[in-house]
Amino acid sequence: MSLDVPTALLERAEAGEVDEAEFVTCVRDSLPYAWAVVSEVAADLKRDGGQFADHAVPPPSEAERGQLLRALASDAIRGGLERHFGVKLAFQNCHRVAAFDPSAVNGARFRAFISPRGHMLNQSPKLSEC
Repeated sequence: MSLDVPTALLERAEAGEVDEAEFVTCVRDSLPYAWAVVSEVAADLKRDGGQFADHAVPPPSEAERGQLLRALASDAIRGGLERHFGVKLAFQNCHRVAAFDPSAVNGARFRAFISPRGHMLNQSPKLSEC
């Protein structure tokens, strides 16, 4: 299971829509490593006032790598994180997370990061098992 959903929240979801703030809290509590990485790149982006910030350090274990994969492969989780932090997220190599200012989406740096070329240039033999 990718999220540890409290019983009360699950019951509300079964009955109808769930408040996005509750969903984001569930993500934060269930995937703390992924939350920390996204929080870091979002804060770096806001602090530096630029259009791009990234985190390229491989996770310390497969459990943490799994959190990133679950968070960024899920449209619901990724979208919730993007709306919460006010950024556009991009992902490479099962660990490199980038945050872009929404105004930078479709800009040259964003297009380069999400391109097949950008992904291939971010490869290395030590990452072949991720």
